[in-house]
Amino acid sequence: MLQVKNLNSYYGKSHILQGVNLLINEGEIISLLGRNGVGRSTFIKSVMGMVDSRGSISFYGKEILGRSIHEIANIGIGYVSENRDIFPDLTVEENLELGKKENRNGVKWNTEELFDLFPNLKKRINVLGGVLSGGEQQMLTICRCLMGCPKLIMIDEPTEGLSPQMVDNVEKLLKRIASKGVSILLVEQKLTIAFNLSNRLYVMGHGKVVFEGKPEEVKKNNEIIKEWLEVS
Repeated sequence: MLQVKNLNSYYGKSHILQGVNLLINEGEIISLLGRNGVGRSTFIKSVMGMVDSRGSISFYGKEILGRSIHEIANIGIGYVSENRDIFPDLTVEENLELGKKENRNGVKWNTEELFDLFPNLKKRINVLGGVLSGGEQQMLTICRCLMGCPKLIMIDEPTEGLSPQMVDNVEKLLKRIASKGVSILLVEQKLTIAFNLSNRLYVMGHGKVVFEGKPEEVKKNNEIIKEWLEVS
């Protein structure tokens, strides 16, 4: 589905990503792990065309590096930023409506399906987005992205700052999304969530991929955990 080869990305003269390779197959949940500042968010933004990048990014065999953000979104790639970019002065329903795109062979969602996943949103359908709790805003952001019928959804730190109960809700939602055939690229700081959800993991350090494998391989590799994942 998504194949990234030798990706180098820059903020001005700062060379952030240095030859990153990554592969996502249909129906997979892939987690991108690493400490803050190693380039995980930059990777997602590079795929979305938001960062000056070199190399190759192909989606279903077609090169997308150099395309606009709008074009990339329209071919079936969704992006949920860590900032929970909802429209605070619009209601839950209006936020969801703004996420709608023409179905381009992606997985089609409707509001009732999304409300089944997260009933609290239905109860607050006429509430302004800015009044919602942080967890509710995160759910709304993910659901609005799904209204665009993505084939791949990239989600940056979805559980950051959430209560344990809301973290569980996010995990259940991501599992349900994947069960409908949507591939997920997840940037996540909580290792337990990443281990529970992922088919494969990529570990980043200093702008490079330093390890790739299955969750159980990472769990057994104390060297990788200590060197690249533990927060000192």
